[in-house]
Amino acid sequence: MYIIIMGGGRVGLNLANLLIEDGHDITLIESDESLCSEVAAELDALVICGNGTSSKLLEETNIEDADFFIATTGNDEANLLSCILVKKYNVPTIIARVSNPDHEEAFMEVGIDNVISPEVTAAGLLEKLVTRPNVADLITLGEGDAEIFDMTITNDKVVGKKMGEISPTKDYIIIATYQKGKLVIPQTDSVIRRGEKVTVLVKRGAFKKVAKKLEK
Repeated sequence: MYIIIMGGGRVGLNLANLLIEDGHDITLIESDESLCSEVAAELDALVICGNGTSSKLLEETNIEDADFFIATTGNDEANLLSCILVKKYNVPTIIARVSNPDHEEAFMEVGIDNVISPEVTAAGLLEKLVTRPNVADLITLGEGDAEIFDMTITNDKVVGKKMGEISPTKDYIIIATYQKGKLVIPQTDSVIRRGEKVTVLVKRGAFKKVAKKLEK
C-alpha cells in the first residue's frame, strides 16, 4: 500500500515509522528544510522537502498511485488546501488533522474521508482516565452507539455463575474471555471466575450500570 504523509514534524515522522513497520510504502512531504535532512537519515522512505499545497510537488510523489494521503501539519489551512488538491487525483482515502475543532465541518463539506482532531481526542481520553480508570477502552462502534471494553470480573455476585446467566442483556454482551492469556469465545455454560478478564460490547449510556454489575 502506498501512503503519502504531508508534514507534521515529529508527528508525521512517527506516523511514517509506524506505517513502514507495517510494511507500507511511504513518501513524506516536509516543509521544514532543517528537519528534512534529519528525517531522511532516520526514515526508510522517500522524503521530499516542500509543501503539499503545490500541485507540481504532489505530482513528484506520484500522487496518482497513492492509496492514502494524510495531512498531519498543525496548520488547518494548509491541510485543507492540500486535501482539496489531492482530491483531483482521485486518491481513494484522504485523512486530515484538524487543530481547531471549529474547522472540522469545513473539511467534511469538501469531502475529506476522515478528519482527526487531536485536541478532541485527547480530551476524550483524559475524560475516560478519570471516569473509567480500571477499564481499557478498545473501540467505538457505529456513531458512538456502542463501545468495546476490557474489564475484570471483581464482583462476587457474578463469580461462580454461568455465562448464560449474566450475558447477553439489552445493555451488553460478553464477547470474549481470556484463559492463560489466550482469547476464548464464552459459552453459555462457561463458569465466571474472580479476576477473569473479559471483553464486553456495551450499549451507549450503559457503561456505569455494566461496570457496577461486573466490577466492585
